Amino acid sequence: MALSFLAFILGLTLLVWSAEKFVDGAASLARHFDIPSLLIGMVIVGFGTSAPEMVVSAIAALQGNTGIALGNAYGSNITNIALILGLTAMISPIAVHSQVLRKELPMLTAVTAMAALQVWDGEVTRFDALGLLVVFGVLMAWSIWRGMQKKPDPLGYETEQELKSHPLPLRRAVLYLVTGLVLLVISSRILVWGAVKIAHAFGVSDLIIGLTVVAVGTSLPELASTLMAARKGEHDIALGNVLGSNLFNTLAVVGIAGSIHPMGFGPEIFSRDMFVMAFLTISLFIIGYGFRGPGRINRFEGSAFLACYIGYIAWLARSAFIQ
Repeated sequence: MALSFLAFILGLTLLVWSAEKFVDGAASLARHFDIPSLLIGMVIVGFGTSAPEMVVSAIAALQGNTGIALGNAYGSNITNIALILGLTAMISPIAVHSQVLRKELPMLTAVTAMAALQVWDGEVTRFDALGLLVVFGVLMAWSIWRGMQKKPDPLGYETEQELKSHPLPLRRAVLYLVTGLVLLVISSRILVWGAVKIAHAFGVSDLIIGLTVVAVGTSLPELASTLMAARKGEHDIALGNVLGSNLFNTLAVVGIAGSIHPMGFGPEIFSRDMFVMAFLTISLFIIGYGFRGPGRINRFEGSAFLACYIGYIAWLARSAFIQ
């Protein structure tokens, strides 16, 4: 048991560190090649912050631990909105100025509806997974097209300022990118092994472990970057981290994992986890879109998100105890 906990903590620590280096290296390398800042913020940073979920779920699916693979993706989405945005908005209310993010909010809502339809029958087949990856490809094509237009947007401006404040030489950017990627894979294998052993030792399902400790662990890069962005007043980056991560999780993470190993699960995925994820996503859309002006997530709404997260964790704990 002690070895399992040690492996989990070591894997989690390495995962968070390597994800940060991977994002820094990728973003700096892109800037060296004069890639537009908006494109970096929309695609490269979004991919980087979701890399932990992607690698962890892929490795879990390869090992047949589909509960961790799916739970990590959906649990991370719930964590991103309820815990991360909740905490961030309580510290510093988030104002939404970026037109790109206002378009991503309904996209995320539609993608969540698609995911809900797929899990209705208790299975994500390879065909379902392929559908998710096709939609992901279309979304990435739109993001690249939008980012290359070089139209002024607050998200692009904030990304540019952030890159200027942390310049990296080309060699160091490449080193961070390669080292981060290698350690992401190694740490993910260690993390999944430890999580599975802990779940079996306590008699808890892989799904519950994936929805809680693994999801929170892989979301730590988003938590750190979102809180830091909010403290600097970079509100569009703060929200963009969450929206980009959730789009990647729902489409790419589940799509890759489902392509590797079809995922079957109990009805609680739809009635409990998907219900909470959809409720939070729709709430974020209504609050953040700003139908009568710029959207804004205030402290009260942030505390409501955080209360939802606490309630959801209590629900999971009760489910685990009953099992």
